[in-house]
Amino acid sequence: MAAAEPRRIAVVLFNLGGPDAPGAVRPFLFNLFKDPAIIAAPALVRYPLAALLAAIRTPLARRNYDHIGGASPLLAETTRQAQALAETLTARLPGALVEVFVAMRYWRPLAADVAVQVQAFAPDEIVLLPLFPQFSTTTTASSLGAWETAYRGSGRSRAVCCYPVAAGLAEAHAQRIEAAWVAAGRPEPVRLIFSAHGLPERVVEAGDPYADQVEATAKAVAARLARPFDWRIAYQSRVGPLKWLGPTTLEAIEAAAREGSGVIVCPIAFVSEHVETLVELDHDYRLRAEASGCPAYVRAPALGVEAAFIDALASVAADALLEADPIVAGSAFTCAARWSKCPLRGP
Repeated sequence: MAAAEPRRIAVVLFNLGGPDAPGAVRPFLFNLFKDPAIIAAPALVRYPLAALLAAIRTPLARRNYDHIGGASPLLAETTRQAQALAETLTARLPGALVEVFVAMRYWRPLAADVAVQVQAFAPDEIVLLPLFPQFSTTTTASSLGAWETAYRGSGRSRAVCCYPVAAGLAEAHAQRIEAAWVAAGRPEPVRLIFSAHGLPERVVEAGDPYADQVEATAKAVAARLARPFDWRIAYQSRVGPLKWLGPTTLEAIEAAAREGSGVIVCPIAFVSEHVETLVELDHDYRLRAEASGCPAYVRAPALGVEAAFIDALASVAADALLEADPIVAGSAFTCAARWSKCPLRGP
């Protein structure tokens, strides 16, 4: 009697992507700004506006990428996460053939190209797993929408909308924070700043649950810290004239400096090192902290392939396979009803 074919499981990891060479910066920015989740306007308006914004932003972006070798490390980091996740899931799901793919939203490998690869793999089941622990229409919803448009292959699909309080996620952040503080000589007094990528306030006011989920993650991390740090949430990477979520990370750093406190900055919404962490946090904000007289500036690394984080991703993916619904939340997280853009909000 022939042995049964192994269950074929495809996991697709989503991230935003980044330019892989100096010449890719402008087309990367164009892809970003032409996304209707970023600029809500008809295509006839959005495309020329995206081209204009990309042209304006390219010189500054090129200088930032020059600080880190001229290209984004995000694809390499995400590929390492995919490899680690594949190993962990293969051990958890004996008898299954697990393949983990990487799809980026704004630069290669784009969803349309990865969809062809997944189709060729001919999966029985698919887990769509964004590397954005906190849901936003500008990240998770946009990435899943691009995939839905692109994929026409086999497999029963479950999409993970978020996992902001997953135990391994919180534990990995706590480990990185404590290790960074110890490596810096345990400076005192010190304030922990959870720095998340910002959003225009109007996005949140329209029902996006991102800020609420960032707060949930921060609370989960703080609860796991052996030392009870004084902590704040702040937002970075603001662009354009709109009013964004606040306070900014710079404002939070300067406030701590005025009070004579050092800071530990944790990239709470970033799971990989990229330009926002390696340039904004490690270079720009460090210089501003020193200029403000901040007595200590410590930066906790992004999660990368921290074992607890990879284990969290594996748990989220494995749990999703057990669900009947096409969209699920990690750790059974439910948004409040007021967050109308959340696909799984509660009553």
